[in-house]
Amino acid sequence: MAAKKKSSPPKSEPAGQKRTIAENRKARFKYEIHEQIECGIVLVGSEVKSLRENKISMDEAYVKVRQNELWLVGADIAEYQQATIWNHDRRRLRKLLVHKRQLGKLTARAQEKGFTLVPLQIFFNERGIVKLIVGVGRGKKTHDKRQSIKSAEAQRSIQRAMKSRR
Repeated sequence: MAAKKKSSPPKSEPAGQKRTIAENRKARFKYEIHEQIECGIVLVGSEVKSLRENKISMDEAYVKVRQNELWLVGADIAEYQQATIWNHDRRRLRKLLVHKRQLGKLTARAQEKGFTLVPLQIFFNERGIVKLIVGVGRGKKTHDKRQSIKSAEAQRSIQRAMKSRR
């Protein structure tokens, strides 16, 4: 009897590397992130195929705790064209998978005044499984946002100066 082969990631995916699908850059601008946690996400087949084509928008997405479970709300995964009638709903609620201890910790932090759960990044891990990084953040005030813009501009000008010196 022949030994079973280990399943390998699809040909388009490099083996052993994390591939970012989408990043919520607005979240890092609007919120001061205190903690991050990696969690799984329950998807249907057409959603995964659409994610392989990077067709997702997380601009208006957030994470909600409902009945002691985490749910991703407002993420827009485009329909997969070849799925026809078996396609998924673009903006449906998607369940997030975390350990009970992590769930308790996140729920406690989210219920503190001013904190919220924000999706930061969605990616394929080394095994080709879709994962989501959720951050616990507190909203920034307008003057904090201005300060982040100033520091980013200063960093860019330093990088330009260093590049021109070479």
